[in-house]
Amino acid sequence: MKLQRFLSIPVSAVFLLMCFVYYTTVFVFIEDWVGLQRSAGSFNALIFTFLCSICLFSFFACVLIEPGHVPSSYVPDIEETTGSDKEHEKNVAQLRRCDKCSTYKPPRAHHCRVCRRCVLRMDHHCLWINNCVGYWNYKAFFMLVLYATIGSIYSTSICGALMIGLSGTLGTLLGWHIYLIIQNMTTIEYYEGIRQSWLARKSGQSYQHPFNLGVYRNITSVLGPNMVKWLCPTSVSHLKDGLTFPIPRDGS
Repeated sequence: MKLQRFLSIPVSAVFLLMCFVYYTTVFVFIEDWVGLQRSAGSFNALIFTFLCSICLFSFFACVLIEPGHVPSSYVPDIEETTGSDKEHEKNVAQLRRCDKCSTYKPPRAHHCRVCRRCVLRMDHHCLWINNCVGYWNYKAFFMLVLYATIGSIYSTSICGALMIGLSGTLGTLLGWHIYLIIQNMTTIEYYEGIRQSWLARKSGQSYQHPFNLGVYRNITSVLGPNMVKWLCPTSVSHLKDGLTFPIPRDGS
């Protein structure tokens, strides 16, 4: 079932683009300008081959790794309280009920109209990987954008204007997701936050993203506490169940 995700035109287009960039960079520009038989040409080809390999690995991981879906048995943990507090908790739980799935949604989960199910910590549905970007594969997606940007910039230094457009596009996407990680936001939460900020200002209040733990903790919540493993797309042992998330007042 997962392999069927590769049977889509956008996924095939990304794979063919990677092959085209690699072939053009190595066998056209490096070969013609430096020569693959010379040490400088071989060294540049080796570096670019490594970048393309890790980029391709990250791409496969994004396509194949499930983003995480809400278990059918999930029920929100509502404390036994009385009076208005109890009614408030029930109302909050009701607001997090998915009308399409008819099940409860944990914090940061959203329903994907393409996948037709609720996705844990959903960022967006990505046409180019034929998969949702969510709790379990967001790191692989970020590493894909990071390595693709580095590879494109490296290729631009060799190929010149041919790669400037791709490098600029990927660099912009990378900068956007670096910002999201620093803020501990998803793309969906960013746009929801704009509306919440507007509503808060109307009532004379200020809005703060509830999952912002500080820059370092925000980064480690996605990339992991071990900096040595930050650049490994599939190193996600630090992730838990994706049903609950720490907030600043938790102190954890």
